[in-house]
Amino acid sequence: MLEPFTLPFVQRGLLEVLALALAAGLLGTWIVLRGLAFYAHAVGTAAFPGLVLADGLGLSALLGAFATAVVVAALVGALARRERGAEEALTALVLVGALALGVILASDVFASSGGVDQLLFGSLLLTGPDDLALAAAASVAALLGTVALGARWLTTGFDPAAARAQGLRSALPDAVLLALVAVAAVATLRIAGALLATALVVVPAATTRLVCDRLRRWQVATVALVLAEGLVGLWASVQLNAPPGPAIAVLSGVVFAAAAVGRALGARRGRLAAAAAALGLLTAGCGAPGPGDRDRPQVVATTTQLADFARQIGGDGIDVVSLLRPNSDPHEYEPRPRDVQRVAEADLVLRSGGEVDVWLADVLENAGGDAPVLDAGAGRPFMRAEAHWWHDPRNARWAVARIRDALVRVDGADRAALVRGAAAYDRRLRALDAGMARCMAAVPPARRRLVTDHDAFGAFAARYGITVVGAVIPARTTQAQPSAGELSRLAAVIRREGVQAVFPETSAGPRLARAIAGQTGASARYELYGDTLGPPGSDGATYVQSEAHNADAMVRGFTGGRRGCPAPR
Repeated sequence: MLEPFTLPFVQRGLLEVLALALAAGLLGTWIVLRGLAFYAHAVGTAAFPGLVLADGLGLSALLGAFATAVVVAALVGALARRERGAEEALTALVLVGALALGVILASDVFASSGGVDQLLFGSLLLTGPDDLALAAAASVAALLGTVALGARWLTTGFDPAAARAQGLRSALPDAVLLALVAVAAVATLRIAGALLATALVVVPAATTRLVCDRLRRWQVATVALVLAEGLVGLWASVQLNAPPGPAIAVLSGVVFAAAAVGRALGARRGRLAAAAAALGLLTAGCGAPGPGDRDRPQVVATTTQLADFARQIGGDGIDVVSLLRPNSDPHEYEPRPRDVQRVAEADLVLRSGGEVDVWLADVLENAGGDAPVLDAGAGRPFMRAEAHWWHDPRNARWAVARIRDALVRVDGADRAALVRGAAAYDRRLRALDAGMARCMAAVPPARRRLVTDHDAFGAFAARYGITVVGAVIPARTTQAQPSAGELSRLAAVIRREGVQAVFPETSAGPRLARAIAGQTGASARYELYGDTLGPPGSDGATYVQSEAHNADAMVRGFTGGRRGCPAPR
């Protein structure tokens, strides 16, 4: 039952919870007492432009978030002094402005990466020394601030008019409180993310307020509850294979609801409700599946394509796990606890390289395992700068040979079976390549004009003589956001070039692609498998099937549905 706490990444997450508990507990009571819950949520969410800016400039994302939070705190404090009684409206105004700036930076200046998403939604499994240092500093500052200014905060919170009459007119104590709340909100980014920060800095304090009537007792109880919810939430996230931030947030909400119900029903019935909630959590956690078959070599692949390559080579002789799921977006991937655990237990880790699985470095650092890591596409002969290199089957053949050689070196691997499997699969890839080349050669070059969701098909286009006219999202990552001007220019190009089809992708939302197609009279009927394969039973369940499907879809789109591509599948 306590096995999750033996894992290195869980231990780091637990240290983060311990370091932050004092800040979240103490400041949470002041937030609830002073009515700053909306401000606490807003100051964390408004860190978005700082995250984007820091990520785009190659700086620490936490540093960018902290700088933005301080600016937001200063603006809210300055505006509130001018317009007393309008604090919430002013906070909303600052929040909207910060979010608008973040969207502009993300869409028109930078292409945001996975690091921004992790800080917006939390990724406790990737805790680093800088996160621990910030959490500890926030707790120390919260304690010092409470000791030095707690009486002022309490007096001002209960009766601002009386506080002014007593000569407590300085704005400094309130400014310090706003700044400390901003620091705490930023410190919770790694655990719960900007959008869920209130789960740690507001909800526990609101929960203990239901049962505590004295300030010191309330503060001690809140710190203890933050620790308990962090501990149990982290354990539950591993058992349920759920993201830690949402797991802690849900647990925090359940505990608050149980406390509220208990207060309404009375002590005895309240204890029964709390016990039922705890039993449900434990039952769900204990039902989590265990690790894979340890009698076979364990292979972990970052992408669905690499996982399929390994399965085709090794067959039933190896156990293969793909971290990315079918039809998922690799640019928005957040490591789950079981993913990190699988990497820690793997005999071989396969990565694609480039922007597609850049997040693997953090997973490896926190997994604590020592499995060899193979960059399957390294040294490939074609389209070396293309992150989606596998769309050229010649690069896929290169990767298959490298995976075969790496599997042969794994303890317990059947060398002869691996060599046979790789040779058979190589023949299929050659046949696929030849078949798709014949299909594309039958389409006039002037019709081979491609518009997709994002820039994922450069390798495919270069291999088969296709002209890439543009992409709805003009970047190799789907996290970039197109501006109105870019969409307008793309629509003009589609009309001018006579493009007959815009191709949505299965791993990205098709609405923008379909909207552009509707504006220009192009078709958007044919979807492509770009970043990941499809689920079992679909046209893109395997690499060969997905590429054959893509070729058929493109030919149909280029020719207005008059022709298809019967490439080998």
